[in-house]
Amino acid sequence: MKQVILTGDRPTGRLHVGHYVGSLKRRVQLQNSGEFDQIFIMIADAQALTDNAHQPQKVRENIIQVALDYLSCGLDPEKSTIFIQSMIPELTELTFYYMNLVTVARVGRNPTVKSEIKMRDFKTSIPLGFFAYPVSQAADITAFRATAVPVGEDQMPMLEQCREIVHSFNSIYGETLVEPQIILPDNKACLRLPGTDGKAKMSKSLGNCIYLSDDEETVRKKVMSMFTDPNHVRVEDPGRVEGNPVFVYLDAFSRPDHFERFWPEYKNLDELKAHYQRGGLGDVKIKKFLNRVLQDELAPIRERRKQWEAHLPEVYEILKKGTEKARTVAAQTMHDVRAAMKINYFE
Repeated sequence: MKQVILTGDRPTGRLHVGHYVGSLKRRVQLQNSGEFDQIFIMIADAQALTDNAHQPQKVRENIIQVALDYLSCGLDPEKSTIFIQSMIPELTELTFYYMNLVTVARVGRNPTVKSEIKMRDFKTSIPLGFFAYPVSQAADITAFRATAVPVGEDQMPMLEQCREIVHSFNSIYGETLVEPQIILPDNKACLRLPGTDGKAKMSKSLGNCIYLSDDEETVRKKVMSMFTDPNHVRVEDPGRVEGNPVFVYLDAFSRPDHFERFWPEYKNLDELKAHYQRGGLGDVKIKKFLNRVLQDELAPIRERRKQWEAHLPEVYEILKKGTEKARTVAAQTMHDVRAAMKINYFE
């Protein structure tokens, strides 16, 4: 069996460092590993419209922003197929058939769906398309016969629902679809990066993000204003590192060579944490170190983005070619699905 990856993002805004450590960085590693036969990266604009139906221009404009973020992080169109979801009508057809295999009650129990509904304060006014997006996501994954899906921890319930749909379909219609496996980030700190304000999730709507495209000064200002331990009032006070966003970010981004170059007073992050916990180390010093760590990681990403921004027609061509390639694959899957369901009437 071919080893295939399918993953992607909703174009509701520029991508941030949470996306980067949660999945983007891992995608680039997997792309360059040589372990996969095909890699599909989807810009999920149709999914974005489920709760942005009245803001189509916002979604349209962010497609190119997400594409620029992808390319600047190192996704290579020669190795990965980058495509636009809405331009693959087969995905809509497949979603429609899957809806018959899932109950409303089951979707309602999905923890990710419940969390997203609460965050958006939909109450009883939930758009049907948004409510059903686990089914749509299952169609996206299975249309490309993905064997692996690299995502953050918050998407695990979505993958489980996809696997249930695959099992139901194959049980009823015969072995047709591939059951995907989830690939989580290696670093546990990357599973869910908190917002700069200390809230559990970094979110564009909450305004607590550090974007991959932020310039150097913007990143510095956001880091220096980050929430830390509220009880660490004076330098000599013992500090808490668990749940402290600054240390969560250092867990996610810092490497031994960062200490060698930027803060040789400490051998590693464990030594830094120990000093903070016993007191005598101020938040400002740690934030300055985090800023240097982040700037080191983001500088090459910013540089590549500038280069791609100077060649936007090439970016559009990459999206067009990727979408054409992706549709060919999805069409073959739909051919097999229709045959399995015995709705290929004219063949």
